[in-house]
Parts: sequence; C-alpha cells; structure tokens
Amino acid sequence: MRALRPTVALILAACGGARVAPPAAPAVFPDARTALRAFIDSNVGTAEFRNAHWGVLIVDPARGETLYTRNADKLFMPASNQKIVTGAVAIAQLGPDFRWTTTLLARGPIRKGVLDGDLVARGDGDPSISTSMRGDALSPLRDLADSLRGRGITRIRGRVVAAPSPFTDAPLGLGWAWDDLDEPYSAGVDALYFNEGFTQILVRGGARPGDPVRATTRPASTYPQLLVHATTIARPITAADSAQRRPRLTAGYDSSHTGVRVGGTIAAGDTAVLELAFRDQSAAYVAALREALRSRGIAVDETPRDSTSSLDSLVALRSPPLRDVMRAFEKPSQNQIGELLFKTIARRATGVGRADTAQRVVESQLVAWGAAPDGFAVRDGSGLSRHDYVSPRTLVMALDAMRRHPEFRVFYDALPIAGVDGTIDKRMRGTPAQGNVHAKTGFIDKARSLSGYVTTADGQMLLFSMLCNNYSVPTATVNRVQDSVAARLASLRLTSP
Repeated sequence: MRALRPTVALILAACGGARVAPPAAPAVFPDARTALRAFIDSNVGTAEFRNAHWGVLIVDPARGETLYTRNADKLFMPASNQKIVTGAVAIAQLGPDFRWTTTLLARGPIRKGVLDGDLVARGDGDPSISTSMRGDALSPLRDLADSLRGRGITRIRGRVVAAPSPFTDAPLGLGWAWDDLDEPYSAGVDALYFNEGFTQILVRGGARPGDPVRATTRPASTYPQLLVHATTIARPITAADSAQRRPRLTAGYDSSHTGVRVGGTIAAGDTAVLELAFRDQSAAYVAALREALRSRGIAVDETPRDSTSSLDSLVALRSPPLRDVMRAFEKPSQNQIGELLFKTIARRATGVGRADTAQRVVESQLVAWGAAPDGFAVRDGSGLSRHDYVSPRTLVMALDAMRRHPEFRVFYDALPIAGVDGTIDKRMRGTPAQGNVHAKTGFIDKARSLSGYVTTADGQMLLFSMLCNNYSVPTATVNRVQDSVAARLASLRLTSP
C-alpha cells in the first residue's frame, strides 16, 4: 500500500533516520477496504461519466495507508479547491494571528483642526472592510473618522487620496473569464479594498406606470454614480402576467465612463437588488472613506494641494486576525480574500506583492510539504483561473500538512461542514457525513471538487480528495457521487474490535 510521504518522513526524522518498526495498529478489515473500492468504482465508472475524468485519493494518515486511489497523480482543474492550498500556505507563512493594517496619513500641516493638505489612505490588502465581515462595511471607516475627530481634525482642505499600492501587478487573475468581470465573484483586488469589491444597487419602481425609477447604491451611497434609464411598467394582474412583468433590469458600466447605467423594466411599486463589481477598487475605497468622514462631521474640500510634502501618520486600523478571516474565506468560498491572501503571502515572504511572486512562494511550500514538483500549477489564490492545476495527491499533502500543524483547528474549523454551514450546508444532510465532514468545494464550468477531512464510525480521521473534470452530466450528478462517497467514508469501520 502506498504510504503518505510526509508522515513517513516525520517518523524517520524523529528516529534519527533509523528504520524502526512503527507502533502496532489495530488490524484493518480487508472486506471494508474491498467494499469501499467496489463502491467508489461503481459510482465513478458508470456510463454517464465515460467522457469525464475522475481523480480520487483517500488516505488514512495515522497508518500512512492509501484506502483508494484513482488518477491520484494526474492534474485537474481544482476550481475553489485551490483555496485549500492558499489557506494552508497562509497559515504556515503568515500565522493565524496575522493582521492587515490600513493607515491614514497627512500630507501637510494641521492647524486648529484643519489639515492643510491631502489625507492619504495607505492599505496593505485588508479583506475585512466588508458588510459580510463587519455587519456594515462603512463601520470600520467611521471608526477611522472618529479617530481623526479624536485628534481634533474637523476639516481637510485637500483631497482624500490613495497611496501607491504595494500590489504592483494586475488586479485580475491570470485566465479569468472576461465575461464574468462585472460579477461580484470576479472582482479584482487591490491594497485598499472595500466590501469585497462590489456594490449593491437597490432599484425601486415608481408608484404608477411611467413614473421615474429610483436607484441607490449600498453600502456606500455615493459610489459608483448611477445613470438610471429603467422604466416603470404596470403591475401584473394574473399569474401569467406576473411571469411576463417580473423585473428585467440590467446594470453595467456606461460607455462614456461617467457611471453605471441601470436599464430595463420594473413593475410599479416593486424593488429589486442588483450586484456589480467595482472597476477601480482604490476609487471605491476612497469614496467610501470620504462618505464616512462627512458622516462624522469632517468636511472635505477636495481642493488639489501640493503633493510633494512629506507624510505624517495619523491613525491606523487593524484587521481581525487571520484565524477569523479564514472562516470568511473558506466557508463561503470568497474569491477575493483568496487573491488578497495570495499577494499578501508574496509580500511578506519577498517584499513584492505580485501574483507571479506568490506563485513561487506557494509552489516552494508545496514541495516542502512533500508534493511532487509536477503535481501542481499555481496561477491564482482563488481557483477562478482555468490555468490552475493540481493533483489529488497534492491536495491530500496540503491537508496532511495542516493536520500536523500546531494551528490545525484554525484550518479545520474554517472549512465548510456538511449539512451545517458554508457551501455544503444543504448537502449530505441525514447521512453520517452531516456535522462530520469538513471539506472544501470547488466549481467552475466542467470542474467540480470536494476535498477535506472525514472521521469514520470507529474514530479514524481520513483525508480525501475527489476532483471531476470535463463531465457533461448535470453538476448535481457529480455532487451526488461525491456526497455518497463522503457519507460512505463517515460510516466506515476500518478496525477490528
């Protein structure tokens, strides 16, 4: 049976390199292993998957024993299983208590409560300035404004501007689909980052057909600028009429670059919410900060001032620790946190906050954990790129590295839990996997993944990775197979009494 290499290496290292007999382990039921292999083969080997590629690896790390393997060293598009790699490397490289810091600086003197110059915001990629993490994305920016008021500042004669970003490459990942770039899950990233990179647009129909349609943005109400060209139509009378007159709204960037155009139709008295990624992340942050300042009574003149003066630090905002950010990253599979972690890892390790630098750092860590150099191709931190490739064995190596890490619980607790929360909150309910399986999902077109940890009925933690690419059946069919295998693992009894 194939041993898991990091586990064997640790045993040999602990014994000074000498080959010693491992401690006796309870006997394994041969029938249980044989039945498991037959069960998985019967699921992934059906005619409906004849054009698909399956990669599966299931390991009992306590024994260094492989329970099942299929194409475990082949490369697959992992989709958001890439977040297993990013999260594991982040914990190893940054530590669970790592925090990001945003600083406000004065470019000019402060006299009698007036900053005679610009207020400069310097970020380093804090992903937590969002409604999902803070309840209100403007709340931490209001805290910064309160701190400025605490220093007696009530007016800024200059502008609110962004400092040069330490992330010096493109805000978008390599190979991201261009037709998804206005979607919130495809937003670019930068060192100043507001509300996970997107806005919500609340659209309200007029009281009567033909009345003006109103639209506002949130959480910041001043950015982006909206150009409303939508039309109020009559409310539906019958069920058939209702299907025809439901809101048919669009929101997209105007070709004149003056704002976001809201078009389409909405019934009288109806409301609808649209979501749109920001095109300029720093501009979105600065607009929200300016709004927060004014809400706290700090006037901003927006008058151009001398931009050559030295900068003096005024106040700073620290993010929650990485241990908290991990839950906001892994459970909902939040892409932009993955990209910010990716570039933060690079900046901390090398001083250069670029994706190509992050690629080298992550690849080196994977090799250090025992992964084969040809067992992965890292291009981003989220898995949105169709140029990411990874083998099931590489993912299991990363899972095992975390299992042996002192901060394993941070990683383990951040993963979605079957039937409980995250992206598998509705999956595997009513099976032994519910509340047991901690695993990361992944989905982009023709790629579906599930990898993580499961505890058997006799208390053995197993590591598993199931990757499926190039299928033509509904994705729900792939989910069904992955869920049934995970439930089967949770019900296993591997050891004799």
